[in-house]
Amino acid sequence: MRTTLYGKLAAVLLGLLCLIGGLYIGLTVTTTRLYEQEVTQKLNRTLAQHLVAENLPLRGGRIDRQALQDIFHLLMVINPSIEVYLLDPQGVILAYSAPSGRIQRYQVALDPVHRFLRGSSPWPILGDDPRHLSQHKVFSVAPIPPQGALEGYLYIVLTGEAYDSVTQMLQGSYRLRLSLWAVGAGLLFAVGTGLLLFYLLTRRLRTLAATMDAFQQSAVAERGYGPQPCATQPVEAQRGDDIDRLGATFQAMTQRIHQQVQTLQHTDRLRRELVAHVSHDLRTPLAALHGSLETLCLKDTQLTPQERRHYLDIAVRHSTRLGTLVAELFELAKLDAQETQVHAEAFSLAELVQDVVQKFQLLAHQKQQQLQAQLADDLPFVCADIGLIERVLDNLLQNALRYTAPGGTITVALTLQGQSLAVHVTDTGSGIPPEDLPYIFDPFYRAGQGRQDAAGGVGLGLAIAKRILELHGSAIAVDSTVPGGTTFTFALPMAHP
Repeated sequence: MRTTLYGKLAAVLLGLLCLIGGLYIGLTVTTTRLYEQEVTQKLNRTLAQHLVAENLPLRGGRIDRQALQDIFHLLMVINPSIEVYLLDPQGVILAYSAPSGRIQRYQVALDPVHRFLRGSSPWPILGDDPRHLSQHKVFSVAPIPPQGALEGYLYIVLTGEAYDSVTQMLQGSYRLRLSLWAVGAGLLFAVGTGLLLFYLLTRRLRTLAATMDAFQQSAVAERGYGPQPCATQPVEAQRGDDIDRLGATFQAMTQRIHQQVQTLQHTDRLRRELVAHVSHDLRTPLAALHGSLETLCLKDTQLTPQERRHYLDIAVRHSTRLGTLVAELFELAKLDAQETQVHAEAFSLAELVQDVVQKFQLLAHQKQQQLQAQLADDLPFVCADIGLIERVLDNLLQNALRYTAPGGTITVALTLQGQSLAVHVTDTGSGIPPEDLPYIFDPFYRAGQGRQDAAGGVGLGLAIAKRILELHGSAIAVDSTVPGGTTFTFALPMAHP
């Protein structure tokens, strides 16, 4: 229990209350003693003066020792709590009412006596106790005689040794015991109330700690399937206290961890698929390249120039395919790692489309296809990275040319859409089946059971185009019918809306 917050709060509360109780008892005892001393001295401050005035122990101008002893005896019988001493002008004790052998000092300091007689010091005024070397007690004093040459002082200790014994007994049996019981009862009540309040205040914290422990030790997390979000009630963090905000933060954290784990699992699955596809796509051209080169090495002298040329063409074609695949893999990896920087500038998208269409005209003519651009006049500039947008257009046109049959048409059109300029790349190919549309932008996705391989592609062009447009804050959409053709559309913001 000491390791929990509730246990620590309880220990701190108990220690604090015990300290306060001890200080209270000590303060009570001290103030009570001072109060009793002050009251006693004020009530009896003229006692010595009256004794000197009424029973002056003088005979012929000198102190009468016998008369003084009679006075001491009478006072001891009337009030045994006081002690009477006769002092000379220097404070030396000449006679006393205490039993012989109990006196430990034989001279009393006169500074408290003088302050008492002047009446200028605050009460109580403590003087020396002849029965103790270090104690001081309240007293009453009067000069002898009251008028004339000083013969000495009548020094009365108002709380003698008998008074000390009675006081200690009373404190031990009544007042101190009552105070201790009262303080103890108050401490017990405060501790009980504090523990109950601490228990109620830390209940939500214990619930949150139990939820965290369950989250940490969940079977789902231990089996490696990723932690699940905690099934706790939603918390309104803005209206609650610190614990509510902590609970809301923990809920948000668990949900985010769950989402990140799902993302990592999806990424890991894609990574495994990517490795499998890369292995397959690398293995095919490498095997063909290796086979052609091996045939040239083994049958070099037996091959005709036409056959040698045929094998060299195969090797060159597959090495080109291999180089293209590796280059696109590196490009896709840089885009996924967000290492590619976008250098946006204002340029004419219409001129870029014309240049790209002109670049693919020869290939379209060889495949007996018609490639055209539909551009309006006075189209505005766009703000984007011209090199990366050219790469997007290249990939879309290569994809269209690859899947369009001879005699088909590929069209690149630009239209205004609000504050953006939209690009439409349309072909009259075979179209994409509806079940394949959600996956055509995934790397190495084989739509239609290998149609990309049959068409000679590596399956990375659309994925690269999508990543580039995402860096520009744009999205690419696809609309396709089977048969009928496919249209890819994306938009870029105007440089000067």
